[in-house]
Amino acid sequence: MNASPSLYTPAGWRTLHPAARQLISARFLRSIAQGALGVDFTLYLATRGWSAPEVGALLFAGGLAGAALSLWVGIYSDRVGRKGFLLFYEIGLAVGTAAILLWPTGWLLVIVAALFGFGRGANGASGPFAPAEQAWLAQNVEGRIRGKVFSFNAALQFWGMGIGSALAAVLPNLLPGTTGPAAYTPLFLLNLIMAIINYLQIQRIPEVRPTKGDLDEERAQKAAQSPDAAAASEAADAQVRRRENRALTLLTLVNMTNSLGVGIVAPLLPYWFHLRYGVGPEAIGPVYSLTFILTGLSSLYIGRLSERIGLTRSIVVPRLVGIVTLILMPFVPYFWIAAVLYVIRSVVNRGSVGARQAFSVGLVRDQRRGMASSLNAISWSVPASFGPAIGGWLIGAGSLAWPFVLASVLQLAYIVLFGTVLGRYEDRPAPTTGQLAGAPDLPAPRT
Repeated sequence: MNASPSLYTPAGWRTLHPAARQLISARFLRSIAQGALGVDFTLYLATRGWSAPEVGALLFAGGLAGAALSLWVGIYSDRVGRKGFLLFYEIGLAVGTAAILLWPTGWLLVIVAALFGFGRGANGASGPFAPAEQAWLAQNVEGRIRGKVFSFNAALQFWGMGIGSALAAVLPNLLPGTTGPAAYTPLFLLNLIMAIINYLQIQRIPEVRPTKGDLDEERAQKAAQSPDAAAASEAADAQVRRRENRALTLLTLVNMTNSLGVGIVAPLLPYWFHLRYGVGPEAIGPVYSLTFILTGLSSLYIGRLSERIGLTRSIVVPRLVGIVTLILMPFVPYFWIAAVLYVIRSVVNRGSVGARQAFSVGLVRDQRRGMASSLNAISWSVPASFGPAIGGWLIGAGSLAWPFVLASVLQLAYIVLFGTVLGRYEDRPAPTTGQLAGAPDLPAPRT
């Protein structure tokens, strides 16, 4: 029997479901615009005279707005489908960005930036509608290759962010004769163009609605034919659901530790680089670009590594190196040294994003993946929203080192908790449970 082609080749790419290919492509394009925003948006706010606490407060508001919407989106998308939510996101992003270009008032900037996560570096995610997007992708990817596909998706996101970060170095200088906030007009034009392209692309993707209704109908038929069989099926389903809920609760608590640690530093890094070393987008942009390109390669490697050593170890081990580089960053005297440390940290930390996404969606059955993705997003977005507010307050108080120290402690706690608390949920379930409940990907905890 011939081996299937590698996912990282044109032939392997064509073996993916067409809906999966188009969703991955849309996220890649979106990540280009977000990569530029991730570097330039906080610098744009600085040209408008915003202080560090004010920038942190805006990022905080954006995170809370996303969290408030994401749970509703995930749960409701399990019932009505996922396509409509993504179309709404793209058209809303296009309209909001066009409004900023035409009327760049402060209140409008706050509303649009908060709703669509400007400057948060979301790696191509569709804001609060990301749970629907992630569940839709998982629906079209087989469980046995999900870790590899999600890591490949993450790699493309990082490369898109890298392209956007490189563009961030030149966008503020693209229009001759413009200075101050007006120089960043091309940044928002790029965002508008990508939103329009993605709307048109997502509109073409066919969607198969979640199967929960079909399962309910099947149970009703069994109940009519054999009450005992129906009762046994319901009992087995309840058992699987309890295990799913327990795993999701633990995932939520552990993720909150990590997201708070990341949020304290990551969204404010361009602003911090500017304050600490006096550099601008022409220096920060290339660093971010190189970082994302190398992180994409790291994601591909971790995707393959996860097949050999498991998702848990491929997530935990590299992040130990990331903690060391994070704690060193504020204490080095030169920008280039801090930049090298940042690159290393990103490669080992962010490279496991795909593995983490595959781990989270594999905890539940397809008809609950929107909800699971929502909980995963909320466990990330809510603490990460408080992070910039805390980091901005510390920087505003004159401390450029304490945000890094606090973030390092929280991320060390995350590594310990993920390996000890969540690692036992990585194994596959017993065949009878999976077949009875329709949950071939539900991990069973080890004892």
